[in-house]
Amino acid sequence: MSTLIEAPSEVREAPARPRPAGSRIAATIVMIALVICGVWSVGALGIDIGTIVDSVDNAADFFARMFPLDFPPLAETLSLVFETLAIVFLATLLSAALSIPVALAAARATRWGVTSQWIARGLTVLARAVPDLVLAIIFLRMFGLGATAGIIAMGIHSVGMIAKLYADAIEELDDGPRESVESLGGSRAQQIMAAIPQTLMPQLIATALHRFDINLRTSVLLGYVGVGGIGLAIADSLRTLDYQRGMALAVLVLLLCIGIELLSGAIRAALMKSAGQRITGGTWVDRLLNHGREPGVNDLHLTPPWSSARLKRFLSVVLIAVFTVTALWRVDVSWSALMQGLLDLPKTLALFFPPSSGESMSNLFEQLLVTVQISLAATLIGAVLALPIGILAARNVVANAYVHQTFRVVIVIVRGIPELILAIIFVVISGLGEVAGTLALSIGAIGLLSKLIADSLEETDTQVQEAMRATGASDAQVFFSATLRQAAPAFVAHTMYLLDNNIRSATLLGVVGAGGIGFLLLNASRVNQFDVVTMVLILMVAVVLAVEALSMWLRRVIR
Repeated sequence: MSTLIEAPSEVREAPARPRPAGSRIAATIVMIALVICGVWSVGALGIDIGTIVDSVDNAADFFARMFPLDFPPLAETLSLVFETLAIVFLATLLSAALSIPVALAAARATRWGVTSQWIARGLTVLARAVPDLVLAIIFLRMFGLGATAGIIAMGIHSVGMIAKLYADAIEELDDGPRESVESLGGSRAQQIMAAIPQTLMPQLIATALHRFDINLRTSVLLGYVGVGGIGLAIADSLRTLDYQRGMALAVLVLLLCIGIELLSGAIRAALMKSAGQRITGGTWVDRLLNHGREPGVNDLHLTPPWSSARLKRFLSVVLIAVFTVTALWRVDVSWSALMQGLLDLPKTLALFFPPSSGESMSNLFEQLLVTVQISLAATLIGAVLALPIGILAARNVVANAYVHQTFRVVIVIVRGIPELILAIIFVVISGLGEVAGTLALSIGAIGLLSKLIADSLEETDTQVQEAMRATGASDAQVFFSATLRQAAPAFVAHTMYLLDNNIRSATLLGVVGAGGIGFLLLNASRVNQFDVVTMVLILMVAVVLAVEALSMWLRRVIR
């Protein structure tokens, strides 16, 4: 009889965890260093509980002088709103029109060549790096005070964002239709029309609407340098210490921003919902060539029917044309001054070159450092406060509908307040300087970053979360191990985007005395030291490009 001897079980060692790549270690070190720099900036700028407590009496005095609010007469109010919306509409329309050819040249599928792609990409980066305020100063010198300078400044700066998003959207499309047209001998224009199908148009329009929201806030700031609209009226009121009228106009801006954001958000949602709709058809030529002939079964019908979708598109085009004509009439663009300014462009540019540091280069670097500190501190404070708000606003994290809807409303309200209005309030409360700018940007950062965090959490893979729940994991374990872990790379990318945006905003808020290099920029433009303006611009572009390059590297590593 044979005996079975059980072989000893082989002990298997758990596979060793792979060592993190060197790039990930470097990215972690960089992120830790940025946090340390943010903490250092908060301390260096003197932002603490004591500073805020010391400003309570000033805040109480300010609010006492602010009420009752003194709104302008209804006719004047409507005129200011109409002028502001006209400036923003024309600037956004100009940027969308300029962005289309730039995006076509920047996208890989529709580029003219590698050189054109790099040039187009470089133009978008440069347009984003140059602040609206600097462009406004240049164009105010060319075209004089008025809406023209603001429209062109916001239009050119907006190309940096819109063209990039347009180009990215084009590159994400299926290249099959374009290649098919190319193989049949189609022209480049025909290839482009095939590569940008109608399903992409809602996304392009949605991007322009989002930029409209941003330009509305920017127009208030540019009013401080003479562009016009509500911003100019606020500047005039505060210069005379008429806080009742100035804050009434600020409340008007807040309501306008919230209303426009809700309206544009609803339009964007409707456009993206109908993005899958397709139409067929051609033009009136089809009917002309087939006039008097009985339709056959095998006929190829190219004429699009007048469906509700086509009628909506036609009415949209008519509406845009009407808005354009009305806006041009309201802002009263002087075409002669525009042409004269273009003819004087060489003479104007000669005022800005060669760059000069003015009295002291060390002073410029010192104020540039303050601007970077304001940005770092505001990003850190905003991120710390935005994280819990964004988590509570996410539907897949908080089951109670009342809770996440309440925090969504809070986010909309905070986002609706332009940083300029916040900066003005904090300048009055805490005095001139970098503390006011940091607090204003911190609150603005809460509105932007909390929305991005909530959206990122809601876009995580719910199947992973449900799988963990099926194993008996608690809600806290699911959140930290699945939801938050998936959204962490997006959080880092959004925070770097916020830092990049805060550097530009910190420069702009210096206009109202919120500290940093923006204050030097405004003073240089007022005394016609345009060579100093150029030097400030060079320094700002260098910092913005460095931060953007760092942000791109971090996003690529942690993806």
